[in-house]
Amino acid sequence: MYVCICKGITENKLREAIHQGADRMRDLKSTLGVTEQCGRCACHAKQVLDEALSEKSQLLHNMQSHSACACDAYL
Repeated sequence: MYVCICKGITENKLREAIHQGADRMRDLKSTLGVTEQCGRCACHAKQVLDEALSEKSQLLHNMQSHSACACDAYL
């Protein structure tokens, strides 16, 4: 789904940029050009950013929890 029609940026492109390290709207603007023209995409882009960061955080938490359990088994 397109988030930014002006720049042709899809939700998948946003998520890819976020998973590569963009963690602020400023990062998405500088790397992809989100919100540079009309700005109508700002709310949806922010929503995608928040969701992706939440998913990323949850995945990291799950990996750390799993890692700690595996280490305990060897003790």
